[in-house]
Amino acid sequence: MHILLHGLLGLPVWAYFVVAALMIHFTIMSVTLYLHRTATHRGLDMHPLVSHVMRAWLWLSTGMLTKEWVAVHRKHHALCETAEDPHSPKFKGLKKVVLEGAELYREEAQNPETLEKYGRGTPEDWVETRVYSAHGKLGVAIMLIADVALFGIPGVTIWAVQMMSIPFFAAGVVNGIGHFYGYRNFECKDAATNVLPWGVILGGEELHNNHHAFPSSAKFALRPWEFDMGWMYIRALKWLGMVQVRRVAPTPVINHEAQVGLDTVEAIILNRLHVLRHYGRSVIAPAYKAEKQGACAMRSKILSGTRRLMIKERGLLNAVEQRRLRIALARSQALDTVYGFRVKLEKLWDDQAQSNETLLQGFKEWCHEAEQSGVASLQEFAAHLRSYSLPQTA
Repeated sequence: MHILLHGLLGLPVWAYFVVAALMIHFTIMSVTLYLHRTATHRGLDMHPLVSHVMRAWLWLSTGMLTKEWVAVHRKHHALCETAEDPHSPKFKGLKKVVLEGAELYREEAQNPETLEKYGRGTPEDWVETRVYSAHGKLGVAIMLIADVALFGIPGVTIWAVQMMSIPFFAAGVVNGIGHFYGYRNFECKDAATNVLPWGVILGGEELHNNHHAFPSSAKFALRPWEFDMGWMYIRALKWLGMVQVRRVAPTPVINHEAQVGLDTVEAIILNRLHVLRHYGRSVIAPAYKAEKQGACAMRSKILSGTRRLMIKERGLLNAVEQRRLRIALARSQALDTVYGFRVKLEKLWDDQAQSNETLLQGFKEWCHEAEQSGVASLQEFAAHLRSYSLPQTA
């Protein structure tokens, strides 16, 4: 009877909470390090021992399969914030994604077209095909038996909490709240936000805007005050020789002595989200501040909030915001000028059909026009833009 109630380990009550927290933490780390950063985006190369341990643990603790998870997530990135996005709050509704995110995942994971198109390059070895895929529910059943055997009757509760953790945190918090609330470092094309600047509970997945800005980066923390716990584990595993970092987000390289050429344009395109962030801070913000300072009460009211709208990704502006922005720009020649230059700059890298020569010529013309604009902050930005360089390779 004692073993039935307390299990083989006979732990005190407080230890159950510790054990459950540790197991959930390892599940989250297996998702972010193996499924997300390695299998999906190829930001890491993992030693087979590490990847096999995480694959086995995910089979036991969630029943998820690598190919299904990877395919659904890649489709999310490819079609983000569209009707075909498997779990976009914009189209599915925030409540549905938060509360029924796991159901949305399972529904998409059963789509053979999704698996075929987006699930390529995932493991197809013996253990994947003969064990994990062939017996998807066996893993969680084994985990239930193990929890009860080790912890007794409380093991049922521990198992239930394990089963609910990923659907709530990953499907609900990251896929739902991470596209609805939070702050944005970068104006990427989708609505991804950083839920918190400290990626502790979800192993770094809280920094969702950073990830969508640079999907293949193995490191999610990109500002000095941000913390990515997953990156901490990556560094430890790298020191042990168990992982190899393939890619991290680019850092702008500024060389004031460099000659303007195709390398300059390539560097700007590589760092385009950094460029837009800098433009918002160094050009749009001071122009907006100057307009507000000299505005009457009525004009100030019209301009209120315009800075945020001018910085925001244009494709994410709703009809009301677009109308407000048009009215404000119509009342301010200065704001209309700096916003127009931002739009022209984006079009340079958005046009995929133009040749390298056309792209370089367009960049030079943009810089020349900015320098002739008479706007001091725009002139300084153009000079700064000419200094972008590609990093030196060893």
